[in-house]
Amino acid sequence: MTQKIPPIDYEYLEETMLQLLAIPSPVGLTDAVVRYAAGRLEALEISYELTRRGAIRGTLRGREAQPARAIVAHLDTLGGMVRSLKSNGRLEIVPIGHWSSRFAEGSRLTIFTDSGHVRGTCLPLKTSGHAFGGEVDTQPVGWEFVEVRVDLPVADKAGLEQAGINVGDWIAFDPEPEILASGYINSRYLDDKAAVAALLTACKAVRDHKLQLPVDVHPLLTITEEVGSGASAALHGEIAEMLSLDISIAAPGQNTSEHAATICMQDMSGPFDYHLTHKLISLAKENDIAHRRDIFRYYRSDSAAAVEAGNDIRTALIGFGADASHGQERTHRDALVALTQLVIAYMISEPVARRDSHSMGSLEGFTEQLRPQDMVLPTTPLPTPEEFLDAPFSVTPSERL
Repeated sequence: MTQKIPPIDYEYLEETMLQLLAIPSPVGLTDAVVRYAAGRLEALEISYELTRRGAIRGTLRGREAQPARAIVAHLDTLGGMVRSLKSNGRLEIVPIGHWSSRFAEGSRLTIFTDSGHVRGTCLPLKTSGHAFGGEVDTQPVGWEFVEVRVDLPVADKAGLEQAGINVGDWIAFDPEPEILASGYINSRYLDDKAAVAALLTACKAVRDHKLQLPVDVHPLLTITEEVGSGASAALHGEIAEMLSLDISIAAPGQNTSEHAATICMQDMSGPFDYHLTHKLISLAKENDIAHRRDIFRYYRSDSAAAVEAGNDIRTALIGFGADASHGQERTHRDALVALTQLVIAYMISEPVARRDSHSMGSLEGFTEQLRPQDMVLPTTPLPTPEEFLDAPFSVTPSERL
């Protein structure tokens, strides 16, 4: 009997997302958000394990253990770090992750020191038109052209040192979330806390509605995606399929919408698995889930890290459509609902290939993409090598060589 996708608990999704956003978690400063996510799994009575550094692997048991599937989202975010204490009592910083300093300018932030925390603001080097005139509009964009003004009575390097600020202190920028009655959601770090909330909401639907899973499903929450390593850890040999959940890019030239889930066909690491990706497309169509297909040229996800670490698994990427990724991000409730629905549909669906229970096997049960009857063959015989050489050319024989 085919299981239907139940209604999702959107209030739970939104509450979880806002609580995640309230917890600073730039890469390397993720213990607090890991503890929060673990608590969410415990409340759903989902068992889990942690790696040494804090990646979480949960387990939802299915009728069969294999071929198991992982569904991954990341808890870590972008951020910054103190590079130097400046003679003017301000801080030079470097980014954590890849993002433009233009989105940091004007942002409120917290510096986490060895003994506490200090508030401050990230500002361009030339901040006041009253002091610098038109130069405020012509200064370049780059991390070397911004600094942090700390909210302390300091005016030199010695004052910063006395306040306990050091090179290498982490910096978390305020998320500034805002949810509108129209359904639009604005915040930093929707990448990827909105997707984490969607994954936990899908897990809640499985629990609340006692959905039957054909195979084991492992919710996987990683902590280093923004610096490239992500899902290189916490996988194990039983996992044959891995679905990454992440932000999808709505921008000119892209096919993504803020009102739909996106099924990514390829990113900068290459194409995703043909069969798993087309399975997700079929599930979206069968369940009338708003979705778009897209390709991202300047993008990589947890899936790439997993494959590059040597895992022989099928990978796919789906996401919530959002504008201005790694900046002042915006999505819509529609996209988060669609993403959650697609995750549930995937969790209750059969695996791509039962043969994937084993890492190696015979041709029997192997997947098929192009069949001979589907191929377009030439209607006339190809020329023989002799006929080809005798054919007329617009070049001389010597030029052919």
